[in-house]
Amino acid sequence: MSATHDKAQRATVQIGPLSVDGFQMPDGSYRMSQTQAAECIGKPEINARRFLDSRGIKALRGEGYTPDSVAIESTDQSRGQSRVNALPLDVISAYWLWEASKGNQQAIALCYALMAETLERRFDAAFGVERSESERNAILAQRLQQTESALAILGETYAEPDLLRMENEQLRQQLRDAGLEPWSLPQTEDPRPDE
Repeated sequence: MSATHDKAQRATVQIGPLSVDGFQMPDGSYRMSQTQAAECIGKPEINARRFLDSRGIKALRGEGYTPDSVAIESTDQSRGQSRVNALPLDVISAYWLWEASKGNQQAIALCYALMAETLERRFDAAFGVERSESERNAILAQRLQQTESALAILGETYAEPDLLRMENEQLRQQLRDAGLEPWSLPQTEDPRPDE
């Protein structure tokens, strides 16, 4: 990117079957709009804003984190949006993983497919295997489809016991943190003997 650009450059980025607008900042870093980050996992933009208010993102980015409002270069002469609320890729990754941990099946499929691709790219590099981006997108799209199908078959009926077990363990830990033992009987005073 040349030093004369003071606006983000826009390009279409393929993530398997998904197409999103990607932005390259003047410093060379990448961003994606918070609206599209939410849409990729079947959520409205308000869901991404709520994540940005969560304790998780504050731990990752610090208390005062807010998304960048990015000026973008227009691709044509028509009037249109010239600014976008943009999130760095690590924040988007944390958001998708957070949603996956809450049971969002689209987020689970997307995180799984992207993690598998990341590992595969490293193994390809180690073994000298070269693949085109279109091949990688086709593989990613296939992984997403297979995972979404498997999750649909699994369904929430089978996932519910796992979620309940995780929630139960979290509640037990909260009780322990509060100084209580979850399975012990409450302490009662000795009853008075009958007179």
